[in-house]
Amino acid sequence: MNIVITGASRGIGKAIAEAFAAEGHDLFLCARNIEVLENTANELRENFASCTVLAMQADLSDKTNTYAFADWCLSNDVPDVVINNAGVYTPGTILNEEPGILENMISNNLYSAYHLTARLLPAMIKKGTGHIFNICSVASLQAYEGGGSYSISKFAMYGFNQNLRHELKDKGIKVTGVFPGAVFTDSWGNFDNSNGRIAVAADIAVMILACTKQSIQAVTEEIIIRPQKGDL
Repeated sequence: MNIVITGASRGIGKAIAEAFAAEGHDLFLCARNIEVLENTANELRENFASCTVLAMQADLSDKTNTYAFADWCLSNDVPDVVINNAGVYTPGTILNEEPGILENMISNNLYSAYHLTARLLPAMIKKGTGHIFNICSVASLQAYEGGGSYSISKFAMYGFNQNLRHELKDKGIKVTGVFPGAVFTDSWGNFDNSNGRIAVAADIAVMILACTKQSIQAVTEEIIIRPQKGDL
């Protein structure tokens, strides 16, 4: 299958890429940082020789970049799986956030997925099959301390996911919302996870991969993954 993954250079995106590469699927990756992205792509090529790994630098908070990445993917082949993972996190509250934080969160966490998906969909619908995964968050489901604009953007992402699922039911395209709780990635800095307090990126990847193996008449609409001991 042809797998499109945004925000693929590290964290959850990289783990998803590794899971699909291990099974020989072809990858179309993007991220903002070209150096980190190329390092990830080369690592995948070395570890999983049976798959093709193509990578393109793109800042998906910019619609022009997003369209360019979508068109590049389509110039290679029609995607079978699209994983809208690109996003950023800035903690804060509505009362104390700097001007522009909300706009930045919406551009990165919502518009990136919206514009990429809209650009890819005509070809996917024509093909009649496909699966779109939208990486939301447990912050999409309830407010929490310090969530601020990040949580607002993720609530919006959940709305996008719900509407997309409704629109594509009869077009052969599956839609799955993924709602991770705390996951140990670079954003946690020096957090000590030696006792397994929070989930790891591979926990998300294995669930997404499993969903792509379901029969054509079934779809997992939502995946919620939290640390076993609960949210922090």
